[in-house]
Amino acid sequence: MSQPASSRPSRTAHRFAKLLRRTRAACGALLLAAALPAQAATLRIGSAFDPQTMDPHALALLYHSRVAFQVYESLVNRDEKFRLEPGLATSWQMTSPTSWRFKLRAGVRFHDGSPFTADDAVFSLERTLAPPSQRAFQLKGVKVAKKVDDLTIELQLDAPDAVLPEKLQFIGMMSRAWAEKHGAAKAQDFNGKQEMHTVRNAMGTGPFRLDSFQPDVRVVLKRHDAWWGWAEKGEGGQPRHGNLAEVQFLPIRSDATRLAALASGEVDLVLDPPYQDIARLKTDTRITLTRMPDIGQQYLTFDQARDELEFSDVKGRNPFKDLRVRRAVYHAINVQLIIDKVLRGQGVPTGAFLSPLVDGSPAELDKRLPYDPAKAKALLAEAGYPNGFAVTLDCVNVAWRENSCQAMAAMLTQVGIRTTLRSSGTGQFFPKLSQGTASFIEYGWTASPDAWNSLNGLFRTFDKTGLGTFNAGRYSNPALDRLIDQVRVEPDLTRRRALVTTVLRLVADDLPFIPLYRRTLTWAMHKKVSAVQWPNDTVELRWVRVKSAP
Repeated sequence: MSQPASSRPSRTAHRFAKLLRRTRAACGALLLAAALPAQAATLRIGSAFDPQTMDPHALALLYHSRVAFQVYESLVNRDEKFRLEPGLATSWQMTSPTSWRFKLRAGVRFHDGSPFTADDAVFSLERTLAPPSQRAFQLKGVKVAKKVDDLTIELQLDAPDAVLPEKLQFIGMMSRAWAEKHGAAKAQDFNGKQEMHTVRNAMGTGPFRLDSFQPDVRVVLKRHDAWWGWAEKGEGGQPRHGNLAEVQFLPIRSDATRLAALASGEVDLVLDPPYQDIARLKTDTRITLTRMPDIGQQYLTFDQARDELEFSDVKGRNPFKDLRVRRAVYHAINVQLIIDKVLRGQGVPTGAFLSPLVDGSPAELDKRLPYDPAKAKALLAEAGYPNGFAVTLDCVNVAWRENSCQAMAAMLTQVGIRTTLRSSGTGQFFPKLSQGTASFIEYGWTASPDAWNSLNGLFRTFDKTGLGTFNAGRYSNPALDRLIDQVRVEPDLTRRRALVTTVLRLVADDLPFIPLYRRTLTWAMHKKVSAVQWPNDTVELRWVRVKSAP
């Protein structure tokens, strides 16, 4: 149908519209160029692990936090020296013995451009506290999160907590509107294998936004140009942050393949280089190795809930409920040999249950009970198991962990604890850990500098309100529970440290876990890459720089 002449666009109007489109495109390109750093770069990271989900509250695992918390931010963060610093909260203060007030950062926007407000912070804290969140254990004692004004929230507690801000790292702030729009007002039920929008999609405020997530294949993050922190300056007025425009996380389970990808340039940084290759990598002039003592460590823990041990030839009894059997396991394991042969010297044996880097964990507890197979056999006989018993040991199927478990299974079998190793992928292994369904399990724990999260997560009697979330053996000691609860509410830091030490001594006496070793964390990267290494094995992408080729 033809239009009346008076309503047809003129040629001049067509030309003007075309010019306007070109001008807008040019302005957009200029704005993007201004936002991006000079020599913006792509970084490809290889690791044996996949993050499993992008939901910030569904998991509390290192391999998830490494990725998800580039996209999501917390009210607090840590600086280059691992000291607490402001995040989405610029300041905080205790306004009464049982309340804390947090002032939120102004002008912060989510990746879709919507503003971050107190409503989003309150929603995120409530989502963290509610089942099936696996982060609830960090907020135990928080009764209510409430909005004071658009940029102020208050947390009301059931008892005083002098170190509450220390517990807020890795409590991700989400967009309430986005989560509710996508049916994600509650965290993903990871253990129930729930599929929901937040598994492969994300909406945070962090320095990087999620571009795509293909589980067990690739995660692609893109620089969030509007992130509030890019303008921050470091010492001498120099830019504090890095120059990454895109980051790819590539899960490569095979040690050989992961290292081959580094050698060929297919990846730029490997977070878990094979231990057997570290000596050779030191001589490779193309590679830089960064090393850091681990604030976390590895453990064995036992089923102490069931009256009969599953997958065992002992019927009607659970040997692990007997302290003598647990001590026998301890004496049967030659940890130094595992460090020498499996980790190739990249670790230290520990008898402590938390690193001395954790406040209140005394260095004198780091001494192990001796490796003594004869003592182990005598303890088993004394406990009523002169012929030993059979048990299944669960382990994740990543090479160094699996190799350590194989060595321990052989050592235990030699003293009569006939151990069958069952390795499984991360998607099958981690639910056994958090659901407490394993009979005997090896796993690692990454502590924070304040001890309470670890004491509560590992040793407190389990319940679904956020106590003992990673107490995989469902160990229960009411006297220990009372002390752990006292740690949470003790405002005097000297007394608090003394309580932490008392708890750790009692744990050492009762042996609900067997402490094994702390690794030396080693990253391997091409010379063009520079990064800040934290003792929790997390890479903060905001600080990574990649030099352009000469």
